[in-house]
Amino acid sequence: MTDPSDDLVEGDRIELTVGAPAHGGHCVARFGGPHGRVIFVRHTLPGERVTAEITERHRGYLRADAVEIHEASPDRVEAPCAFAHPGGCGGCDLQHVSADAQLRWKAQVVREQLTRLAGLTPEDQDKVFVRVEPLPGGLLNWRTRVRYAVDATGRPGLLQHRSHQVVPIDRCLIAHPAIQGLDLLQRSWPESAALQTVASAGGDVVALERPAGTSGSAGGDPTDDPGGSGLVHLSGPERLTEVVGDRTWEVSPEGFWQVHPAAAATLTAAVLAMLRPVAGEVAWDLYGGAGLFAAALAEVTGARTTVVESSSAGVAAARANLADLPQAEVVQAVVETALSRRRITGPVDLIVLDPPRAGAGARVVRGIAAAGARAVVYVACDPAALARDVKTFRSLGWELAELRAFDCFPMTQHVECVALLLPAA
Repeated sequence: MTDPSDDLVEGDRIELTVGAPAHGGHCVARFGGPHGRVIFVRHTLPGERVTAEITERHRGYLRADAVEIHEASPDRVEAPCAFAHPGGCGGCDLQHVSADAQLRWKAQVVREQLTRLAGLTPEDQDKVFVRVEPLPGGLLNWRTRVRYAVDATGRPGLLQHRSHQVVPIDRCLIAHPAIQGLDLLQRSWPESAALQTVASAGGDVVALERPAGTSGSAGGDPTDDPGGSGLVHLSGPERLTEVVGDRTWEVSPEGFWQVHPAAAATLTAAVLAMLRPVAGEVAWDLYGGAGLFAAALAEVTGARTTVVESSSAGVAAARANLADLPQAEVVQAVVETALSRRRITGPVDLIVLDPPRAGAGARVVRGIAAAGARAVVYVACDPAALARDVKTFRSLGWELAELRAFDCFPMTQHVECVALLLPAA
């Protein structure tokens, strides 16, 4: 029997009833019956009947945008941003989704990834209940680091979904108010490839430019590390002041820091609550950046706390910001290399890791599992990568004992998870 989806090409429009959300900011639909071709549809909600326009063809599945809504979900709202629509800015995936439904959407995605990729059963899920907790501040005005791409005519904007096409904008509603107050979007930048802006908790606002012809990321994703060489300082201080609890941090505008204003404090509190450190316990902070989690652990334990970080900017920030904690040391190395070549050695009691979106990987997980810690906390910005690494931990006899998820990226499909892993009894 001929598959009717074989005749579909980009630009074709079909009517669909949409199913569950999936990792990536879309919902899953099928064309041609319950066993038909999978179509990942953006700008829609579960249960909606829509007209979808095909945007991409792939072997085994299609991608599409919902361009007409025939039966709307009760969770649908009007997107506050004029650029959040099919063919518009790709930075926000969920502006058409109510606040509560965004949290449910993300929780469902985390559960699905843990089931499909980590192999958790319904009984496991009952023990590790997944819900997404909102952060203070609402859905808008939170993003403290924004990168704008610049088109061929010098107009700044953000990228379309899965595209290098620049959508010129005059305002980004999820950007921090101090960033929205800059005049960058009202000016032309014919000699620029991208602009980068940062607003810190200490009140600093910085603007940087990436000249045309230099390498680096263009406008994009709130979970990406915005660092890189070739940036030209336009305005603001050379160093930023961040504040977490009673500590202040001096960091480079090009370096990594959590994007949501409340994320650093929220995640630090979750890490401490799960690890329950006590005096004298030795700790590792892997992919440690500026040493955010290391500082919190070292202050409680008073014992040796080792940061492992590969980027020069992160290492410099960690060494400067942990200088008042003599028990803290900073090792510049790739985590896998540090573990395999014994750049760091045990015994160790507590391990926290905050890897990039790709996750830690099996080799790093095996190295962590072999270190003999009593507890590991994994901070993850991608639930699929977390689930893959949890599967490896489980294959080595470890269990996922607790998981908390936080909405550190409102209006987008991204979610931050903090997972407690314990060795077999």
